[in-house]
Amino acid sequence: MKKQGKLLKLLKAAVSFALLLTAVFCVFHRLPECFTSEDSAVLAAAFTLTDGKYPSETDNLNDKKESKPGAVQPTTVCETKPTEKTTEKERDKSGYYDSFSKHEGETKYSIAEKNISGNALMVDNCYIKNKTGLDLDFEAILNDKLTFSVKKNTNSPQILIYHTHTSEAYMDEDVDYFFENFYSRTQNNDFNVTAVGDAIAGSLEDKGIKTLHDKTVHDSTYNGSYDRSVQTVQSDMNEYKDIKVVLDIHRDALGTDECKIKPVFEYNGKKAAQIMILSGCDTDGERGFDNWQNNLNFALKIQNTAEKMYPGMTRPISFDYFAYNEYVCDGSLLIEVGAEANSIEEAVYTGQLLGNVLYEVLK
Repeated sequence: MKKQGKLLKLLKAAVSFALLLTAVFCVFHRLPECFTSEDSAVLAAAFTLTDGKYPSETDNLNDKKESKPGAVQPTTVCETKPTEKTTEKERDKSGYYDSFSKHEGETKYSIAEKNISGNALMVDNCYIKNKTGLDLDFEAILNDKLTFSVKKNTNSPQILIYHTHTSEAYMDEDVDYFFENFYSRTQNNDFNVTAVGDAIAGSLEDKGIKTLHDKTVHDSTYNGSYDRSVQTVQSDMNEYKDIKVVLDIHRDALGTDECKIKPVFEYNGKKAAQIMILSGCDTDGERGFDNWQNNLNFALKIQNTAEKMYPGMTRPISFDYFAYNEYVCDGSLLIEVGAEANSIEEAVYTGQLLGNVLYEVLK
């Protein structure tokens, strides 16, 4: 009996020692993974996950690639609660701002949403800020026929889209904050106004209107941008004689250094960026813009149609003494799509809707 008791004690000791060795092995097996992580939460997770591994950034990226289109992926924001990404397209943030990266030591500022409408002269569905002081019959101008027309299903472009300030960019995500290093200009076409131009052109092309989208960069230096862009426009119009509509697509900048404003409206439950049309005037001939009322007629028709189709889409038309290359033809306008605080997805969505509006005006 004594021998059996000793054997039993020895067996228990051996089993205990084996369990201790196993535990020590597991700890030392997981320690390297923990200390290679910069995330303190991962240190705890590494000791609780069943396979001894923790999800890395690479794992998350792989999950996004395999997810179905439109799936929402959660992303942790520095110093904020988890936020859901809303992008519908994987955009390359290389060399651009990232709202979801770490911004240690940076001041965090706010973004406020606002629908900007009213507080201007109303004509039918249009609001107009008349800064010229001219007493015009805007209703009569609205009801005039366009002085030009476009053709469908042609091989020659009917519409030209270009960008005087090609590098004007948007927020990468739909968030209510930005950090101090946010700089809203980039030549990364995933985040600047050329993405909006693509959306407008795609919408028009789908409806049979041949559209040329010229992405020439004109603002490598800001001064002289309009002089350079009008040369591009004239070159394109010389090459493609059937161009009747010329649109310079920009984005605005609203608010202060501490609180940026993004103008928004909603359609089909989805947020979009408001647009503002700039229509120039030249009563004394100084700008070589004699037919400015024809351009104003086009602007009013776009605004009126947009508000019928997508209520809240437009800010008041800015009507003032300027030209901004609009003198090149009767169908030339400058359109601001959103502002720097709008997300790129909001701006691109508006581009699609604006293409629909243009088609209705021109068909």
